[in-house]
Amino acid sequence: MNLPLRFAFRYLFARKSYNVINMISGIGVAGMAVGTAALVIILSVFNGFNDLVANSLADAKADLVVRPATGKVFTPDSATFGGLLTDERVTRFSSVLEEQVFLSYEGKQSLARLKGLDEVAQEESLLKDHLIDGSWAFQREDLSFGVAGAGLAHSLGLSPRFITPIEVYYPSRTKAVSLANPSASLRSAKLRLAGVFSVNADVDARLMLVPIGLMRNLLEYETEVSSLDIWTAPGKADAVQKDLSAHLGSSYRVLSRVQQDESLYRMMRYEKLAIYLILIFIVLLVAFNIYSSLKMLVIEKKADTGTLRAMGAPEPLLRQIFLLEGWLVSLLGMAIGLVLGVLLVLAQQRWGLVPMPGNFIVNSYPVVLQASDLLWTVVGVAGVGFLMALIPSRKLQ
Repeated sequence: MNLPLRFAFRYLFARKSYNVINMISGIGVAGMAVGTAALVIILSVFNGFNDLVANSLADAKADLVVRPATGKVFTPDSATFGGLLTDERVTRFSSVLEEQVFLSYEGKQSLARLKGLDEVAQEESLLKDHLIDGSWAFQREDLSFGVAGAGLAHSLGLSPRFITPIEVYYPSRTKAVSLANPSASLRSAKLRLAGVFSVNADVDARLMLVPIGLMRNLLEYETEVSSLDIWTAPGKADAVQKDLSAHLGSSYRVLSRVQQDESLYRMMRYEKLAIYLILIFIVLLVAFNIYSSLKMLVIEKKADTGTLRAMGAPEPLLRQIFLLEGWLVSLLGMAIGLVLGVLLVLAQQRWGLVPMPGNFIVNSYPVVLQASDLLWTVVGVAGVGFLMALIPSRKLQ
C-alpha cells in the first residue's frame, strides 16, 4: 500500500479530536449510502415498468414488420417473400392491411386505426390473451366483426352485447371529391363488436382489429397489404432482419420491435437519463457533508502536515493524502449503498415487499436489476465523491 493511501486509511478510521468531525463524516457516509441505494432501487423500478410496457407491446407487435419504403401498400409476390415459408427461423407470418378511418356509433364519432388481419393472424394473435370482454371472433356467416381496444370501446360506448352496427368511413381512392356532396366520395362498411382487449393506454385508445377482407373492400384493394408481420424463433429476430433487409433491398423497410415504436423507446431512454441525473444531483448535495468534514480535518491535522513538510514531504503528497481520505468516505458510503440497494431489489423481486396501490396488472412494484445501472451508479457516485474531496484538498494552507 502506498504512503498517501496508508495515511488516508488512518485518518478515515482514527478517532478525531473533535466529535463533530466524526459526526459529519458519519453523516457523509450515511448520505452517500442512502443516495447510492436510491439510485439502484429507483433505476431498477424504472426498468421494471419499462419491461411491463415492452412485454405488453410484445403481444401487440410482431418481432419484425416489412413495410414499403415508399407508399402505403405493396403486393407480397411469391418471388420476393416465398423464402419465408421455408426459413426455419420464421415461426409464422401474416398479411396486414391497416389505415386510419372514421368510426360512427349511435351519434358518437372517433378516429381509429383499423387493422385488417388475415386468417393466420386471427388464429395466432397473442392479443386474444388480453381479451377482457366478449369473444375473439371476426366472421360469422356473412357478418363481419371487430375486436376493439378498451379505450376506443369506452369512448364510443361500444359493448359486445349491443347489436347496433359500427359504421366505418374512408375516402374513396377512385372517386373525385364532390364539393356539392362530399359524402358521396366516402366508402363505408358496417361491422359489429365481438370483443374488447386491453394492452396499454396508447394501443387501447386507437386500435380495432377486423378481417382483412373488410379492409380490402373498404380501401378498394385486391391483393395489396400495408405490411407483413413476421414472428421468429427466440433470439433469431436480428439475424432474420439482417438477411431480409439484404435480400429485399432499398424498396422495403424491415423493422424490429423497437424500431416499430422508436419514439416510445427513445422517450423511455430519455426519462431514465433524466431520473439518473436528478438522483446524481441529490447525491451531489449530500456529498457537501464530505466537503465540510474534510475541510475540518485539514484544519485539525495542520500540525501533522507541518511535521510532514519538515520531513521533506512535497505538497502534492500532502494533497493526495487528504484527497484519498475524502474519497474513501464517499466510496465507503457507496459500497454500503450498493449492497443495501441490491439486497432490497432482490427482496422485492422475491417477495414483493412493496405492493402496487390500486387495481394494476401486477401485485407489487416490478424491479429489474441491470449490471449497466450498477456500473453507471458507481461511476456517478464515485465521480461526485472525488469532486467533493478534490476541492478542499487542493488548498491545505
